[in-house]
Amino acid sequence: MSYAISEALQTALFARLSGDPALTALVGAHVYDALPEGALPETYVTLGPEVVRDASDMGGRGAWHEVEVNVFSSAAGFRDAKRAAAAIGAALEAPGLTLGQGRLVALTFRKAEARHARDGRRRIALRYRARVEAT
Repeated sequence: MSYAISEALQTALFARLSGDPALTALVGAHVYDALPEGALPETYVTLGPEVVRDASDMGGRGAWHEVEVNVFSSAAGFRDAKRAAAAIGAALEAPGLTLGQGRLVALTFRKAEARHARDGRRRIALRYRARVEAT
């Protein structure tokens, strides 16, 4: 398998997160695939790094995607960031995430890491593992 389904997976994740009512109640329209120019809001979400490994077998072509979703917040403490992270988890655990190309076999939470970012913001990195297949 190649990197062929990566764009479809990213598009589906972005659409799910940017359209989720619970998450948008917390961060508004501030779910980004690419950071905008200028000042950033107090709390926002970004799609982060991705690592893809082949998972093709006799049954067909497929890949494992290790994807990261980040929450950044300049609010005092981690409360706002953790609320947004919980909303992300609920949105991505909900069934029905479909891809424009290929098929999502599984999307599982792997781990989260909460830290202070270099710019003083709080950052929570949520890591998920997605299994996709070519159709």
